[in-house]
Amino acid sequence: MSAMIKRAISFLLLTALTAPMVFADGIGLFKDADGKTNWQHLANWTSGTLIILLTVLIGNLIHSRRALRHSNASLEKNRNELERRVAERTATLNESNTLLTESNSNLAQEVARHLETTDLLRASDSYIKDVLKSMPLMLIGLDKNCRVTQWNRYSEKVSGIETAAAIGQDLWKVYPIITVSPAQVKQALENRETVTVEHSQRGMYHFDITIYPLQEGSDVGVVILIDDVSKKVMAENMLIHNDKMSSMSELASSMAHDINIPLKSLLFDLECFQSLVAKGETDSKELDSLLEDATEKGRSVSSIINNLLAFARGRSDEKQIASVPEVMEHALELAGGMLSVSNEHSFKDIVIEREFEDDLPLIPCYVTELQYVFISLFRHACHALGQSEDGGLKPVIRVSVSECYDSLWIKIQHNGVGLTNQEQMDLFEPYFGTAPNLSNYDASSRLSFAYFIITEQHQGHMAVTSDKNVGSTFHIQMQLK
Repeated sequence: MSAMIKRAISFLLLTALTAPMVFADGIGLFKDADGKTNWQHLANWTSGTLIILLTVLIGNLIHSRRALRHSNASLEKNRNELERRVAERTATLNESNTLLTESNSNLAQEVARHLETTDLLRASDSYIKDVLKSMPLMLIGLDKNCRVTQWNRYSEKVSGIETAAAIGQDLWKVYPIITVSPAQVKQALENRETVTVEHSQRGMYHFDITIYPLQEGSDVGVVILIDDVSKKVMAENMLIHNDKMSSMSELASSMAHDINIPLKSLLFDLECFQSLVAKGETDSKELDSLLEDATEKGRSVSSIINNLLAFARGRSDEKQIASVPEVMEHALELAGGMLSVSNEHSFKDIVIEREFEDDLPLIPCYVTELQYVFISLFRHACHALGQSEDGGLKPVIRVSVSECYDSLWIKIQHNGVGLTNQEQMDLFEPYFGTAPNLSNYDASSRLSFAYFIITEQHQGHMAVTSDKNVGSTFHIQMQLK
C-alpha cells in the first residue's frame, strides 16, 4: 500500500473521529431562526464534505495506481535486467565451465604427454648410457680439472679399474699408463678443437685416440675415445702386402715371359754353334749368322733387364709434366727391343699405325709408370697376335692420342685374337700364384698393375672392348689437370 493511500485513510479516520465535535460545535449553523434544526443544510454540508473526501480519496487512489504501475514497471524492468544478468552470468559460468573442462582435458593430455616424454627421456637416457657402456672402445669423460666423469665397460676391461674407483678421480693418478698426455687434453680444452693421435708399437698394437671438447651445456670438459685398431691395421697391411705381392708376381711373370723367348732363342743358337764346332764344321757364314742372332737375342735380354732396372729406380714422388705421344714413342722403341710376337716374329714385324692430334697439351704424370702401362698393353697385343691361327694375318697395332674436353683419350688397338667375356672380366683383376695350371699360365694376360697405375696413381679410367674374331681396343682417359 502506497503512502498516499495511507494518508487518505488517516484523513478519513481523523474526520470520522472529529465529526461529532465539529457537529456539536457547528450544529447551531444549521438551526432556523426559531431554533429548529435545518436538516437540509446539514445534509448538504455532510454530503459535500463526503464528496470532497471521496474526491480526495479517488485522486489519491489514481495517484497511487499510477505510482503502483510505475513501481511495477520498474520492478519488471529490474526483474528483466536481473534475469538478463543471471542469463549472462549463467552463460559466462557455462562458458567458464566449458573452458575449465577443456583446460582440464588439455591439462590431462599435457600431463600424459609429459609422462610419455619423461618415459621416453628415461628410456633414451638409459639407451644412451647402455650405448656408452657397451661401446667396443675406451670412452673416458673428463671435467675441466681432468677428473673422470665417464668410464665405460671397455675402459674397465682394458685398464682393470672399476667404474666406481675411477669416477671423480684424477685420470693420471687412477690410470697412469694411459697413452694420452695432459698436454693433449689441455690443447683440446684451450683451443676448443678435436685432437687426433695415432699411437702404435710396430707389430704389436695400434690405437686411434680422439680427444674432443664438449661444445654445449654448462659442463666444461673433454671426451677421450681410444680405439684399438690393431687387427684392422694388421689386416690392411696384409692386404697391402698381398697387393704388392700380386703386382710383383705379375711384373715378374711379365719380365720372365719377355726374357724367356729371346733366351730360348739364344740358347738354341749356342747349342747349334756348339754342335757345329763339335762336328768340325767351320763354315764362317753359318757360324757368324748364329753368333749375330745370339748377340741380338742377348741385346734383347739386356734391354729387358735395363728397362726393369729403370722402372725400379725411376719412380718419383712427384708427377712430371710430359707429352703422352713422346712417352708412347719411347715405349714403342723399348718394346721393339724386348718384345716378341712368337719365336719366329718380333715386335719389329708389327705394323704400327699412329694417330696423334697436333698441339696436344702436356699432362702431369709418372712417366716411368705410364711407359710401363704402354709396354704392358703392347705385350698383351703381342700375346694376342701370337695366338692367331691365320697365317696370312698382317699384325697391326694402332695407337691414337686425342684431346676431348678436359681429358686426353688414348687408344691402343690390335687385330689379334680377341678376349672372351670371362677374360674381359678377369683382365684387370690381380694375379695370384694360386691359379690352376701354373705351368701354362701367362701373367702377361693380366693387366691389374697397369690398371692400378692409371686409376689409382693418375686418377684416370681404363677399359677394354674386344671381339674374339676382330681384336681388342684399350681405352685410357687421363685428366689434363
